[in-house]
Amino acid sequence: MAERSFKKEVAQLKLGDGDTFEGEGILAVTKALLQSGVSYVGGYEGAPVSHLIDVLSDAGEYLSDLGVHVENCANEASAAAMLSASINYPIRGAITFKSIVGTNVASDALSNLASAGVAGGAVIVIGEDYGEGSSIIQERSHAFAMKSQMWLLDPRPNLEHIVNMVEEAFGLSEASNTPVMLELRIRACHMTGSFKAKANIRPKISTVNKLQSSLFEPDKISLPPATYVQERLKIDVRWPEAIRYIQERGLNEVFAGELEGVGIVVQGGLYNGTIRALEALGLVDKTGVSKIPLYILNVTYPLVPDEVHEFCRDKKNILVIEEGQPAFLEQAIKALCHDFKLSASIGGKNYFPLAGEYIGLVMLQGIGKFSADHIQGSNDTKPLESIEYIESIKKQAAELLGKPVPPRYPTFCTGCPERPVFSALKLLQEEIGPLHISADIGCHSFATLEPFFAGNTILGYGMGLASSAGLSPLMERPVISIGGDGGFWHSSLTAGVASYVFNKGNGILVLLKNGYASATGHQNIPSSGVNFKDQPVDMNIESALRGVGVNWIETIPSYKVGKMIKALKRAVKDDSKGLRVIIADGECALAKQRRIKPLIAQKLKLGKRVVKTKFGVDEDTCSGDHSCIRLSGCPSLTIKENPDPLRVDPVTTVNSSCIGCGNCGEVAHAAVLCPSFYRVETIQNPGLIDSVLYFLRNTFISAMQGRRPPNHLVHSSK
Repeated sequence: MAERSFKKEVAQLKLGDGDTFEGEGILAVTKALLQSGVSYVGGYEGAPVSHLIDVLSDAGEYLSDLGVHVENCANEASAAAMLSASINYPIRGAITFKSIVGTNVASDALSNLASAGVAGGAVIVIGEDYGEGSSIIQERSHAFAMKSQMWLLDPRPNLEHIVNMVEEAFGLSEASNTPVMLELRIRACHMTGSFKAKANIRPKISTVNKLQSSLFEPDKISLPPATYVQERLKIDVRWPEAIRYIQERGLNEVFAGELEGVGIVVQGGLYNGTIRALEALGLVDKTGVSKIPLYILNVTYPLVPDEVHEFCRDKKNILVIEEGQPAFLEQAIKALCHDFKLSASIGGKNYFPLAGEYIGLVMLQGIGKFSADHIQGSNDTKPLESIEYIESIKKQAAELLGKPVPPRYPTFCTGCPERPVFSALKLLQEEIGPLHISADIGCHSFATLEPFFAGNTILGYGMGLASSAGLSPLMERPVISIGGDGGFWHSSLTAGVASYVFNKGNGILVLLKNGYASATGHQNIPSSGVNFKDQPVDMNIESALRGVGVNWIETIPSYKVGKMIKALKRAVKDDSKGLRVIIADGECALAKQRRIKPLIAQKLKLGKRVVKTKFGVDEDTCSGDHSCIRLSGCPSLTIKENPDPLRVDPVTTVNSSCIGCGNCGEVAHAAVLCPSFYRVETIQNPGLIDSVLYFLRNTFISAMQGRRPPNHLVHSSK
């Protein structure tokens, strides 16, 4: 049950020659794959690019007719391994996942793939989520492409251009017998636009037209002596062929400008930001063309020496716009200019920050400083004025605020079933003392932040348990490791659980079972019950744990804070050693709401009884201690002014976002807090019994309260 559905949009995948495609970037990439005659596509959840799998699953019937195979892979490594189909056979294949973390997971398969080379086009579509749009460590994929000698495309953000570059990626891969990485930033995946479509190409080898025999090529095996030959082929054959293809097909672009002696070299993915900054600086003419000559690197690796020479030979000052560190492009262009004995001065990181995303202001400042230094007359006109204007606005905003805005950390959604688990952990530690907690990737990683601070380290997806293996034998108390069901199937079952059992490790694994890969959009996982094609799947976590030798397993409903605390105590105090696993079972609240809302609407339409539950806080009972907020952290819990004029402290209140999960009441009960929480049930389409009970309750309450005089508004005038 993926968060994003493309059931309506997939009709555009059937468009033919000359038809106009209009839609989202990731749908356009999917269309480009079909126009390229792809035979198979695989991938793993984790980034907007991974919606490729969601799009293709929604278009399952049409793809079956074309004979295109789609695989929702267990992790990035299994996705990369799929590309082995293109090593021996002229089959076009594509995979997709988030980089750089996904590329790290897939590195073994990708390195062997790059060494062996491919006969059919092999394309890796990666989500290059660098900068403020990223939820991961700040690294780039460029270094990986360089070290494995794979070609890296960074297309200019324009749907027509992106589609063309996907098709060219297959051509480049086949021309040079090398896998090609094509990176898309998060904004490119979500951008909308249009382009003239082409007819889809039915693959020659497919699920409906299968290979009739196998082919064995000993020189494609990654073992000596073949590996030595493969290395020579990379340098002597594949590299020159890639350079030739890039030049002949014009994959990189040069936009001439009227200003002489200066130029800008920019990564393709940063082109739009560059043009916007140039426009703000008055360096774009009336037709939208840059006055500064531009060299757009839609292929950032390998660089084409002849193109660099041609662009730089008649220029005195060149600016290289490249996000992140190291400055691969700037260093390489400097080296090439040195080899060509060119006198051009190459700048880049001296004008731009060494780290961080190049957002609009950063672009404006960097290009503005460069133009002020090297374009005559710029010092007194628009470049510096634009920068100074933005800086003045920022200064005014800071003065109005008075002090910096407090950081807003990511947190669990309202009603998240993982929040009560960490409330239980916090209450446990208040009772028995601090414990070392190894955290993991997923929604549950938010528990490392306030108000829980539950998690000392994060080392990778599914690595929570594995990352405690070195520390656990060295601590008197057992280490608690956190994991999710998505990470469990991704890598934790083997890298963590099996390793712990094999090595007779002593530790505790708290496994949060919410039913989906929730953090990345609610994609189905092996224990969801169905796969991405809605086919029933009989796989469960408990059986997998027992299958590798785990005997201590307890399953606790996530919202039962008291029961969770008792289970954690048992696990901590258990002297039998070995791995103890507590499964916190509770469906993702967002997915549940998405699932039940249509059912509720249908019931209401049919006049059936519907009960909605919400919680509130009795203002008279609330002590103003706010322990409930510190122990829960639910976004629906907040404070408001105390209605009692004799009390100063604000009281806790529950806002309209409450979904009635009951966690606040559970935490209050488990922590023996004030009994100020109450539950409200709103009944729509009530039956006879509901009406009678309502009448009896109201009558009883009125009798107990006694008659109160009606309120009167008193007006006075002088």
